[in-house]
Amino acid sequence: MDAIIMAGGFGSRLGMGEKPCVELLGKPLISYVIDALQKTENIGDIYVAVSPATPKTASYVEEEYDGKVQVIPTGGGNYVGDMVYAVKAACISDPLMVLMSDLPLLTPELLEKVIAEYKVCGKPAMSIFSPISVCKSLGIRPDTVFNWGGEGKLIVPSGVNILDGKDVDHEQDYVSLVMDDVEFALNINTADDLKRCKEMILERDANSIKN
Repeated sequence: MDAIIMAGGFGSRLGMGEKPCVELLGKPLISYVIDALQKTENIGDIYVAVSPATPKTASYVEEEYDGKVQVIPTGGGNYVGDMVYAVKAACISDPLMVLMSDLPLLTPELLEKVIAEYKVCGKPAMSIFSPISVCKSLGIRPDTVFNWGGEGKLIVPSGVNILDGKDVDHEQDYVSLVMDDVEFALNINTADDLKRCKEMILERDANSIKN
């Protein structure tokens, strides 16, 4: 399964320049996502969709990954339009993963779990959501909230999706996969998000050393 990272947004709310290039513990946000994908066994080719708002991101990826990750320039008009263009430019006709560049906590293990769930879901597309309770526990106020299954359970889109590349022009029947893992809930939109993410990575690394 190939993957496209959407990295065309400037990140005006964060206010630190191009968001994919904002550094977290000395490493650009987009590198966390690329590195997790590269370590995910079931991920094949990796593409980064940039826009006129993210020229530094394009240069960084080209230089840092030396052709191992392909940059796709888009018009930057809107997320869906840029995503469709990127899928077509990459000539992807199989299922692919589309994800945001501001999810630095993602791990290969979690991405493998998502792919495994997709393979048995029976739908052409899958969207990953976080329970709003997880977002609230992190102090996050999401912009978009959905009512899941008519049961009054509120969920928030994580910015990770799988879709069928051959039907990218059409709306696809999808299954909602709700994940309790904080890694899907914490994307970087504010300075507080960046600080919280830094603390969580340091804690995770410390626990890894202990174990």
